[in-house]
Amino acid sequence: MELTLNRSDYLQVGVTSQKTMKLLPASGRRATQKVVVGDQDGVLACFGIKKGEAVPVFKTLPGLKIARLELGGALNAPQEKIFVATGSEIRGFTKRGKQFLSFETNLTESIKAMYVSGSDLFLCASYIYNHYCDCKDQHYYLSGDKINDVICLPVEKLPCIIPILACQDRVLRVLQGSDMMYEVEVPGPPTVLALHNGNGGESGEDLLFGTSDGKLGIIQITTSNPVHKWELRNEKKRGGVLCVDYFDIVGDGVKDLLVGRDDGVVEVYGFDAANEPVLRFDQALSESVTSIQGGCVGKDGYDEIVLTTYSGWITGLTTEPVHKESGPGEELKINQEMQNKIASLRSDLEHLQLKVIQERERYQQSSQSSPAISAAPSFSVNDKFTFDKDDASYSLILEVQTAIDNVMVQSDVPVDLLDVDKNSAVVSFSNSDLEANENFLLATYRCQANTTRLELKIRSIEGQYGTLQAYVTPRIQPKTCQVRQYQIKPLSLHQRTHFIDHDRPMNTLTLTGQFSFAEVHSWVVFCLPEVPEKAPAGECVTFYFQNTFLDTQLESTYRKGEGIFKSDNISTISILKDVLSKEATKRKINLNIAYEINEVSVNHTLKLIHPKLEYQLLLAKKVQLIDALKELQLHEGNADFLIPEYRCILEEADRLQEEYKRQPAHLERLYGMITDLFIDKFKFKGTNVKTRVPLLLEILDSYDHNALVAFFDAA
Repeated sequence: MELTLNRSDYLQVGVTSQKTMKLLPASGRRATQKVVVGDQDGVLACFGIKKGEAVPVFKTLPGLKIARLELGGALNAPQEKIFVATGSEIRGFTKRGKQFLSFETNLTESIKAMYVSGSDLFLCASYIYNHYCDCKDQHYYLSGDKINDVICLPVEKLPCIIPILACQDRVLRVLQGSDMMYEVEVPGPPTVLALHNGNGGESGEDLLFGTSDGKLGIIQITTSNPVHKWELRNEKKRGGVLCVDYFDIVGDGVKDLLVGRDDGVVEVYGFDAANEPVLRFDQALSESVTSIQGGCVGKDGYDEIVLTTYSGWITGLTTEPVHKESGPGEELKINQEMQNKIASLRSDLEHLQLKVIQERERYQQSSQSSPAISAAPSFSVNDKFTFDKDDASYSLILEVQTAIDNVMVQSDVPVDLLDVDKNSAVVSFSNSDLEANENFLLATYRCQANTTRLELKIRSIEGQYGTLQAYVTPRIQPKTCQVRQYQIKPLSLHQRTHFIDHDRPMNTLTLTGQFSFAEVHSWVVFCLPEVPEKAPAGECVTFYFQNTFLDTQLESTYRKGEGIFKSDNISTISILKDVLSKEATKRKINLNIAYEINEVSVNHTLKLIHPKLEYQLLLAKKVQLIDALKELQLHEGNADFLIPEYRCILEEADRLQEEYKRQPAHLERLYGMITDLFIDKFKFKGTNVKTRVPLLLEILDSYDHNALVAFFDAA
């Protein structure tokens, strides 16, 4: 069934956080619903739509940033009480705007996630979970990694309260009381949780999750073992999931899944006979979608999807048709309404322009007076620096509440900038003196008018670590700029995993010395991504990692006075040895370093590199042949005379060139890894083989796996 939705922008509030907008239940059978929204200025606003105009119901005074908004009420009754989380406080409001609750929690950090069920309140700060009943403390749990969202399975369907935490380390933690029942691994860092179908399905145990890398899935949370129902891969490389809702927008009697993503894409999934999701509708907005709800807001009888964007726009995607069929009298009435609306908008615009001119003149006078008064305008930047394991690159997303003028990117470590299809900005590179200022990268992105969101992709080199800086300048006067910093870590291509293959040939690095558990943890945080900044509870901890480029692995186990690191890649051990000894020296800690090198691991790593290297060499050869083959085809009039292999290259020419273009320096990167492996193998034996590197590169140019292995063994 085809779904057609028309966009209507209702009004703009301040910058919004994730999950801060809800639709209140309709007061009557035919009544439209009211929208309630909280912004980062601390303002809670409620409004309805009448004749296409937003009519306010109530609005609170500014205060602390509203981080979450949930609706609550008695179980099995309309959920029309409004709860907002600001700082470490929870406030409750009626649908008329009267405050009935001000509950200061015992959390020392700001509340990041909230869920309300009857008289139960589930709150999370970065690492801490608290359960309150009638504002009395019930249960507490300290998570091993950052908590992104919290939910509770429906208490009316289940015998006990089962809260679930969505944690940054790709795990859902299922709790009972103050204890963890079990962990469920999901395919990406979960950012949002929701009950399937809005009620947990027939059993009440079906839970939907969305991840920061754009995946969706449903898991049945039983009391013993979780059951994975389905998972939706992010094949189209769309943004991370920020918000979801269930609502029958298609009108077939089955609730559809509404999804809002951080790249502005809105999706509607229906469900087929096998209960599998099917994409029914998608539309791209220019900024991230922070909240999404299905209901009836604009006009009686027309369902719509209401959503809020990062900069505070509240927008409806409605089933109401743009062009209505009507008689001559009705048409005249519609035209008159439209003219009145245009006249009203024109009047508002003229009033705003006059106000801007007056304020600008006032500012000019105050800045030129004695003493001069000048103020840099503040603006909000929403940034996200995440690792994409599919192409072993980092994605930097910068979103500003107003249009971006330009972004300058600077790095003191060698990185490659990759092309991003969605990016329409013009990039220019500057040459710099490396010895004087260590600018390995200096690039400026000049944005087109009304661009509020910019996405960049970079690829780093393991062993090279430092800082990437982004200087963001919006189109506001007077000119001002914000600087954001991102750490490129020594083992930047590694990613946390929960299982590794213990049968691989491993090299071991052992550190002992007078260092605390917190100190060795801070070193691991410095070296590796996706490690929680807070040291985990307990005396000893083990983390597993996988190199997403080469598929090698790393096991890291440490406690007070001892750290043991095992990897099937000698280069990983070499980087850790160099960086950890440097960090210990900075803190004036004497380290005892011991290592055990497994010779078999070198051939094992070369075996892992072999298919990747072979594929890249073949791709490069095919791309080099394309122009010559096209010329032959043009000369002969067709390609029938060519052998099947060459005909296949011509047929796939566009795809091959696109793939080759998407992977700049991919071959050089693999050459570099093999060279590092060669140098590191002999470094641990105390031999310097740098003079033999040119011979190694010659062997790689005429690549043969057996010849390469023989060279490594002979040297």
